[in-house]
Amino acid sequence: MVAFGKKLKERQIQEWQSYYINYKLMKKKVKQYAQQIEVGAQDRRHVLKDFSRMLDNQIEKIVLFLLEQQGLLASRLARLREQHDALLQQPDISQMTELREAYRAAGMDLLKLLFFVEINAIGLRKILKKFDKRFGYRFTDYYVKTRANHPYSQLQQVFKHVGLGAVVGAISRNLHELQDHQGSYLSIYDEPALPLQDPVVDSIKAAVDRLSNSTNFLNFMAQHALIMQEELPSPVEEHIDDQKYHFMSLLLNLANTFLYMVNTYIIVPTADDYSMSLGAAATVCGIVIGAMAIAQVFSSVYFSAWSNRSYFKPLVFSSIVLFIGNVMYALAYDFSSIAVLLIGRLFCGFGSARAVNRRYISDCVPLKIRMQASAGFVSASALGMACGPALAGLLQTNFKIYKLTFNQNTLPGWIMAVAWLFYLVWLCISFKEPSRDIEENHTQEESNAEPVDNSALEKGLQQPLLITSEEKPEDEDGDQEYDGSDETSEESHPPANSIRSAYRLLTPSVKVQLLIYFMLKYVMEILLSESSVVTTYYFGWSTGAVAIFLACLGLTVLPVNIIVGSYISNMFEDRQILLASEIMVCIGILFSFHVLIPYSVPQYVCSGLVLFVFAEVLEGVNLSLLSRVMSSRLSRGTYNGGLLSTEAGTIARVIADGTITLAGFLGQSNLLNVTLLPSLFVCGASIIATFVTYNSLY
Repeated sequence: MVAFGKKLKERQIQEWQSYYINYKLMKKKVKQYAQQIEVGAQDRRHVLKDFSRMLDNQIEKIVLFLLEQQGLLASRLARLREQHDALLQQPDISQMTELREAYRAAGMDLLKLLFFVEINAIGLRKILKKFDKRFGYRFTDYYVKTRANHPYSQLQQVFKHVGLGAVVGAISRNLHELQDHQGSYLSIYDEPALPLQDPVVDSIKAAVDRLSNSTNFLNFMAQHALIMQEELPSPVEEHIDDQKYHFMSLLLNLANTFLYMVNTYIIVPTADDYSMSLGAAATVCGIVIGAMAIAQVFSSVYFSAWSNRSYFKPLVFSSIVLFIGNVMYALAYDFSSIAVLLIGRLFCGFGSARAVNRRYISDCVPLKIRMQASAGFVSASALGMACGPALAGLLQTNFKIYKLTFNQNTLPGWIMAVAWLFYLVWLCISFKEPSRDIEENHTQEESNAEPVDNSALEKGLQQPLLITSEEKPEDEDGDQEYDGSDETSEESHPPANSIRSAYRLLTPSVKVQLLIYFMLKYVMEILLSESSVVTTYYFGWSTGAVAIFLACLGLTVLPVNIIVGSYISNMFEDRQILLASEIMVCIGILFSFHVLIPYSVPQYVCSGLVLFVFAEVLEGVNLSLLSRVMSSRLSRGTYNGGLLSTEAGTIARVIADGTITLAGFLGQSNLLNVTLLPSLFVCGASIIATFVTYNSLY
């Protein structure tokens, strides 16, 4: 994908060229400000005032032109309305057809105007983000707050497309009336669910959706998958996506995600009993549960690399390895071997294909439904997390077939082995490997294209501040200056080729957010993995009771995300929700301690619920924020942003499960408090890091 500066240049409507945001000028000004402050020629107050005035002027230029074009469209629609009224008195089929085409032509001009607004809104967001990255984190918040709700706000015209809704409505309603509805007295308002079969209206609706507020539930959920994409895809790229897309293959990827999460959590309620039946301590359940995460640390890397070449083969390998791992997990009981049990769980971890699932959505799902597919990825994970313990609670039986034992300990292994076997058959029958030739041909076409005369390319919203290059000079944001040669983004801004180079692309705010992700995964793993041991020791809960408790926790994931994505994120800033959620997680940890008074079920359940729910809120907001600030160079390649976040979370789970097993040497009576202490420490460290990073002054 080419950089934003080049796309802005290429996709401008030529006759409107002077009315677009002057992105190149403002980018140069940011660079000048940095140099002036460095040598002491300017103070920050003057820079903020000067940059604000420049932005105000740019927005005013855009808005005045937008109003002028809206007026022209409104006048045009008023004249068409007069013709429409006359035709209602004396219907004429040929004139109705001409009128319908006239409305469609107006719709095409409206599309041009909507795209004008969209590309300028993206430019404003990018330049604000560039300024924040170079100078701090306060300016965007200050600028948007002071302009957004002011009675004379012009910013609302750009970000909220004020007035355009009336034009969209006029075109849609009149085209609906001109459809063949003879004998019907219903209007578009009487049948809101009735689709309007007109491609122009469909295109307008898609354009309006792209301009809509990004804090809706679907987008909020989609960002959890950390599948980053360009905001202005070219038509060629959209065509490539359509050619590569195969619905059943996408469904198989989501099914893999769901089954893997079920596989992860189905053993949690019974892991302590299984360990004891093999002669180990109950707290060895930490290692049993964590063995899968240990293997996943390595499998995420090779699956991510494998997905550069194929999607089908790694999914087949994943299914086979998971089948073997679950069979070994189930057979460990009859072998009376804790080693076979652990090896089986390691095999399950080596089959973790989440990197492939995420990469398939990023590479092979069309942009128009990629948000829905990303939200489906997150929902499948959440559903699997809830279904795993619930399924374990249903497997309360004990019988033998020949020499094989089937009980609550072994049935999770047998059930998942059968599930992966069925999945493997379904995969081999229905999966369609997307063609790599399309991408190669597209790359060759770009390399043969004529160079574009443009002196500054911008790679996008999320580039690191200081990155050196031996081949091309770069500006402060890590963006290489365009020298006139025609290079794709893949060549001029290559993806990270190692963990070290990926780490160098992380800004301080991204590192803090990865720390937060590490913390919440650590805390949640402590709560979930030791739940069976703790509740059995203090309350004498059965496996079924533990399964119900864990399933109820898992079922809170989607409702919590609906509330946060639809309401809370529209009322508060992400950073406010982030800090408040961390504090609530800390409170949940504090109330979980067993100190002096007898430990009760209400205390455990309420503190666990507070901890888990606010950790879920924290995960949603943190990943939503992380997907917007992570370098776009981490959106592709083996060492991408999704891999980094997965590794951070997986390492947290490994350490948490290891902590449970180590704490077991101090006795079950001390397990709860000993494991909560590091949770409290990590949570406190993340709160301090968040406060310092996001509230530091210039």
